[in-house]
Amino acid sequence: MANHKSSLKRIRSNAAKRLRNRYQAKTTRNAIKKLRGTTSKADAAPLLVKVISMLDRLAKKNVIHKNKASNNKSKLTKFVNALK
Repeated sequence: MANHKSSLKRIRSNAAKRLRNRYQAKTTRNAIKKLRGTTSKADAAPLLVKVISMLDRLAKKNVIHKNKASNNKSKLTKFVNALK
């Protein structure tokens, strides 16, 4: 167990950040699944903008790697463009 005040605080803040990161990452994954489930371009276009924004935010905060965010955005954009 930690002995210093600063290390105890660091443990608490890391736990809080971990919960926040997990929540945001899971929310983004659910939004991606919802986008993949859409069948019309009209429904998918506004959802794509939101998902791209979420991915950019996660990459900016180093929750996911920036290349992973870029790959996901590219694949989702191709998916939406292929819809009728």
